[in-house]
Parts: sequence; structure tokens; C-alpha cells
Amino acid sequence: MIESGTGHPQMGPLADVNADLSQRVVVDTEAMTWEPSPSGTVWRKPLYRTGGELGSVTSLVRFAPGGGFREHSHPEGEEILVLAGVFSDEQGDYPAGTFLMNPHGSRHAPRSQSGCTLFVRLRQYPGEDRPRRVEDTRAPAGWQPGLVEGLRVRPLYAQGGFPENVALVRWEAGTRFHRHSHWGGEDILVLKGE
Repeated sequence: MIESGTGHPQMGPLADVNADLSQRVVVDTEAMTWEPSPSGTVWRKPLYRTGGELGSVTSLVRFAPGGGFREHSHPEGEEILVLAGVFSDEQGDYPAGTFLMNPHGSRHAPRSQSGCTLFVRLRQYPGEDRPRRVEDTRAPAGWQPGLVEGLRVRPLYAQGGFPENVALVRWEAGTRFHRHSHWGGEDILVLKGE
């Protein structure tokens, strides 16, 4: 980290993290340490990063109480799942369980009065015609039966012409799914259980 004349921390070049998408990677986020961000009030655990501070990133992000970033844009979009606390921007306050999808070119000044923890994917949704989405995943509505007994699925985002299929999935104890392939890859964040 390099100190600038403004007193705010400025980050040096950031190394790629798990950038070889041809390799299977399992990351224990509990064993990782929090890294500072340029704001000085927000920390992150990078799970995937390519292209440094301006490239594609998937990470856990923690805002200190009162923490935030200056207003900025999101080329190629942003996806957020609020894991704990309340995340805020000019368009509202989002408690734990809220899923947000901010499309290409959207702008905001994110902050958290009480502090929060997020799962964030940046610069991974190119496309001019994607909508902004806000979903309260705590509501029982929206959960559907899965393809096998014991599996429930809460779709969050899919759009014709784009490859992403984002969902929350609940597995009852002992549930098994048939062997299958993900030709475009798959990201899984385990929130509870194993």
C-alpha cells in the first residue's frame, strides 16, 4: 500500500488471483485475511481477480461501520449478495439477504452506516441491455422445487442472449445430484452447511 498526499491509502498493482479458469479451485474464505481497498474503510478477500484494480473480480467485501466508496461507475456491471448487515447507496438500503444486479455503466456511492459483509462480482456482465435487479431472497416466495428430491432453487438472474444463470440453492441433508458438466464454468459460494 502506498500513501498518497490526500491521506487516503492508494493500492499498488494487484496480482491476479485464481485467474486460470481451466483449473478447478476451492478456497476456504475463513482462512483468508482481509486486504485493504483504496477507500481505507472497506476490506476484501479476493476469490478471483484478473486485470488488477480495473479487471474482473469476485470477492467477499467488508464495510466498516460508516465505511464506503466515492461515487463510481460499473463498466460491465456488478452483482452483490448482502451476507450480513445493511448495504446502502443512493437508491436504498439493502439488508442481509438482498441480491442486487447493477448493469453496465451504472453509478453509485456505496456505503454502510452499521457495517456489512457482501459477496461481490465486478466487471463480469457486459451488455448494454441488462436490467437493474433487486431481490429480497429472505421472502419465501420465489423458491422452487429443484431437479431432484431435497433440492430447492431461488432463481435470481437469467436473461436470453447472455450465459449467466444465477441462483440460490438449498440442499436438504443427504441430497445427491446426478453427475453433470458446466461447460462455461461454475462459481459456488457455500453460505451454510457443507
